[in-house]
Formats: sequence, C-alpha cells, structure tokens
Amino acid sequence: MSADTAVLPVVEMTGITIRFPGVLALDAVDFSLRPGEVHALMGENGAGKSTLIKALTGVYPVDAGTILVSGQERSFGSTADAQSAGISTVYQEVNLCANLSVGENVMLGHEPRRAGRIDWKSAHAQAARHLQSLGLSIDTRSMLSSHSIAIQQLVAIGRAMVLDAKVLILDEPTSSLDRGEVEQLFTVIRDLRDRGVAILFVSHFLDQIYEISDRITVLRNGQLVGEYLVGDLPRGELVTKMIGRELDELAALASVADRVIDRSGAPVLRATGIGRRGVLEPADIDVFEGEVVGIAGLLGSGRTELVRLLYGADRAESGQIEVNGKPAKHASPRQAIENRIAFSSEDRRAEGIIADLTVAENIVLGIQARRGALRKIGKTEADAVVKEYMAALGVRPGDPGMLAGNLSGGNQQKVLLARWLATAPELIVLDEPTRGIDVGAKADIQRKVAELSANGLSVVFISSELEEVLRLAQRVIVMRDRRKIGELDSSGATIEGLIDYIANEGQESAA
Repeated sequence: MSADTAVLPVVEMTGITIRFPGVLALDAVDFSLRPGEVHALMGENGAGKSTLIKALTGVYPVDAGTILVSGQERSFGSTADAQSAGISTVYQEVNLCANLSVGENVMLGHEPRRAGRIDWKSAHAQAARHLQSLGLSIDTRSMLSSHSIAIQQLVAIGRAMVLDAKVLILDEPTSSLDRGEVEQLFTVIRDLRDRGVAILFVSHFLDQIYEISDRITVLRNGQLVGEYLVGDLPRGELVTKMIGRELDELAALASVADRVIDRSGAPVLRATGIGRRGVLEPADIDVFEGEVVGIAGLLGSGRTELVRLLYGADRAESGQIEVNGKPAKHASPRQAIENRIAFSSEDRRAEGIIADLTVAENIVLGIQARRGALRKIGKTEADAVVKEYMAALGVRPGDPGMLAGNLSGGNQQKVLLARWLATAPELIVLDEPTRGIDVGAKADIQRKVAELSANGLSVVFISSELEEVLRLAQRVIVMRDRRKIGELDSSGATIEGLIDYIANEGQESAA
C-alpha cells in the first residue's frame, strides 16, 4: 500500500475551476495522484467528480488552475492529448468496439505493421501478452461482444497498458459486476499498483473503497473537502464529509414495510403466468394500491426480464394481465402507458435519459408521449410541470435548460423519476433506481418512493441491495434462475434470511 507523501505526484491539479452557464462546477479544487497508489475520489452525485476527471482527461477545458503531469505543466485539448501523456480511462460503460475482436480492441491504433500493412498475427500475439500480464488468458480473435462486462473492462485495461499508461482512471468499474468478478478486477488493480501505476478509483460502494484504496479525496458541491489516508477516515465520517450532514439523518428514513395494505379489492396490476420461452418461466405477480412490491434475486435471476414483460418492453408468450380488475394487453410500452403504468429502466443511459435534450425536455417527454405528437404541451404548462418536479426531487443543478447528459448519475435518475411522475401513473416500475448513485441521492429517492406509496402510488421496486428492498417493500418476490421461487412478507424479514431463501430456493425461512 502506498502511503508515502514524500513520493512526488504523477498528477498534480491546483486551483482547478470550471464554469458552465449558471453553474460553478469546480471551485479552485486541488487534487494529486501518486505513483503506486489507489486513490478514491468520493462525493455525492453533482459534487464535481466527473467534471474533475474530464478536466484531467481533456474533455473539458479549465477556466482557471494548472495541471502538472510528471512535473510538467500540461494543457489537454482532447482525450488523445491526455492519452499521449499517459492518462487512460476505463468507464462504467466500456468504451470499446463490441463489433471488433478482443485483439483488435487492445491494439486499436497501435497495430504493428509489415510492408505497409497491419501484421495481424503479431498484433494478436502482442494483445495476448498484454492480457496475460493482467492474468487474462482468452482468445484474442473472439468478438469482444461475446464476453462479459467484467472481461471487457479487463480488455479496456489491457488497451491502457498498450498506451503505456502512467495513470489509470477507473470510473464506477464494479457497478455491473458480481463479487467474483470484482475480486478478479481488484487482483489486477493491486498488481498494477505494485508496478507503479497511479490509479484513480471512483465507486459508490463504500466497502470496496475501503478494501482497495490507499487514499481518499472528498468533493462536495464542486469544492474540495479534503484528502485523507484510508486508515484515518472512518466510514461514518466519510459519509458526513460527502453529504454535509450526519449519517444518522440517513438512517431516519422510517421503514415502510409494516404499513398495512388493503388487499380486499382488485389489484392495480395482476399478472398470471406471465412468461417467455428461454427468458422467464411463467410467474404471477399482483400489486395493490399504495403497495411497494420488491423484486429480489441475484444478477441474472430474471428480475428485469419479469418487469419488461409486464410493461410490454418485451413481448410475453404466455399469461394474462389485468389492470384494476379488467383484462389488459401490454404488447408495447404505449399500451402500458395508456393504462397509467410507468417504467424506469435500469439502463438509464440507453433507455432513459436523452443526453442531448435539456432537463426540461426530458421531464415533459413522458407527458408528450401520452398525448401524442399532435397535442403539443404549451410552454406555460411545461414550465410549471418542470419547476414542480425538479423542486420535489431536488434535481441539481436547478437549471432546466442544462443538457441532461451533463448531469451526474443520481440527478439523471431524479430526472427520469420526474418524467414518469409527471404522467400521473397509478403504478411505477423502478428497475435499480439507486444503482451507481451516492448515499445522499439514494436516500432522497428512497424517501420519495416511501412518500409516493403512502399517497397511493403503487410501486414495483428492483434493487441488488437487499437491505433497500426490505426497507421499502411490504412484499418481496424472490427470483432465481429466471423463475419466481417465492414471495415473502417483508415485515420481520432479515437480509440473512432472504439470502438463505435465495440460496435454498425458498426452503429456508427469511425471518
């Protein structure tokens, strides 16, 4: 573990200031990164983490401040400039070419040549050596798209090694990985650290931060809170520094699992035997007014597949759906929307936020979709809706004209929630609404779900965090191997019991 402050930084950023229209994104922030360390960058969504990384990688120009790399002042006009200085980034959504082979991705732009042509045999041999140095032995001629996200991230790291990276930025690299894949990635990170690579690590998983990091820098509201050795910063203190309020405030979110739900009438939604061959075995689910129904299970258990069939995003091959006691057909999302059912996808980038539209345009999109293209929303009405829901959900910054793609992940999630709440649904399906966002934004969304359900909105809630499911839901549907294995009353249930239930296919009590 590197903790020697006498080691000269490979990156030293001083007084970094970046302004967007109406927003001071970074306010005179200092940051340093030393060779042979894993340095975590922490803060709430909107704290300035992504902006600082983009300043370092040439995506954003800085309005004030200096950047030194290996002691030399640098001004990056593009990501290529940063890469040439030895700075590489691996993003949560792997930025590679899925339609090319593994070897082509690793060597892209640096292919060896012979007689003016690419020497593919040599290129694949070099790619294999770079990957083997990371402990990865795979066929470099196989298509990248045929491999898991975890393998693709290691391929991206292999490409960074081809570029002779001195600095490796890992931006939320573990958000879609299971525990085994995280361990594989951490083994590679430790090896690179021991070779002297400086690693900037961004994650919202506190356990992982404390497992892999040597040093932590905390940002809040675009300002530097401080830099700390991991051993000098207890977890509760870290959270307090990130959000500017005590951790006990977050724990004040009362459990809604004990709230009594009236199930004497027809449910808002009832699906019987809903399924699709090879995707999901036939399953039943009903959701009553004001009820939060959680769906729990491991990655790949069928959670998302179930709700996509309910919503019509994928077409069911079996089963029946009733809405408020009447037969309904959800062959497409439009039919579900007409039945006042909303769906927020787990993939907010590909299936949710439209990055090139403003925050306001993203919020009113759901209302416009319900009305159709010929019934345009008036400006006065649109402005009122946007103002109401931005305030209700605490979207930051509070600029409705800002491009949604420039928001942090947590604020993008709030915009998506605002979009669907503005359509006045009777039921909303939230698939991993708090994944990849910080503890403050997560608590905001949890509070909103509890408040909405108490006011009569029905919610189907999917989360990989079982504690979150048990806190919010009155009932939990448990999935495994793409089938429903049981259903639990969450009052009195424990995380340990729920894990046993999943592991033993419902043979153990979750109490």
